[in-house]
Amino acid sequence: MDLHAFLLAGLFFAAAVLYSAVGHAGASGYLAAMALVGMAPASMKPTALVLNVLVASITTFRFCRAGHFSWRVFLPFALGAVPFAFVGGALVIPGRAYKVAVGVILLVAAVQMFRSSRRVRTADEQAVAPLPPLLPAVLCGAAIGLLSGLTGTGGGIFLSPLLLALHWASTKTTAAVSAAFILANSLAGLAGNTASVNALPETSSLCLWLVAVGIGGLLGSQLGSRRLGVPVLRQLLAVVLVIASVKLMLA
Repeated sequence: MDLHAFLLAGLFFAAAVLYSAVGHAGASGYLAAMALVGMAPASMKPTALVLNVLVASITTFRFCRAGHFSWRVFLPFALGAVPFAFVGGALVIPGRAYKVAVGVILLVAAVQMFRSSRRVRTADEQAVAPLPPLLPAVLCGAAIGLLSGLTGTGGGIFLSPLLLALHWASTKTTAAVSAAFILANSLAGLAGNTASVNALPETSSLCLWLVAVGIGGLLGSQLGSRRLGVPVLRQLLAVVLVIASVKLMLA
């Protein structure tokens, strides 16, 4: 293992803590870190998905155990997302197009992270609709699933703001549903392109990173199941995402 492997372990740990606190698995943060150290695009996608699966599993368990999960909110989105995440995972896009696509994803994540840090009122303090309409939920899930499979993200950065903006779930339920949604999409994305596993980094580095995100996911999800993260940390994370996004799109 070289210095980059240990640097990434630290960055992955920080991303896992921050993202899991709000019900996410950290894919956009992992992609940002890998972009900053210049990892090859072919390795970025499967690596982000593998790390996602571990952190999303931990986060889903923690939020479900705390009683925040809702099958009725989760199922219609997952119904549309999972098959399209499988399709997206099977598609291979050119390296340059991938960098631009991920760059856009990171910008969206940065904007959402910064906006959430400035939000005064949470969805818990607003009226929540009984259930999301079935057809719109399935269609939205399909679009998010395809994008997550293509880029190696779990889709939580899109699902969470959608649920909160349309008042389809409270903050805690949104976090729990997003974690399970990310887990399902990440598994589908990997299943859609098992050949991408061959592009994963060496075993020693991957194991180090799994330990780092596992510990980070445990810490962050424990915090998130009780209260949301610190606004300043979200703003700092948004800055990192913007830097990585610009680096990718100009590379």
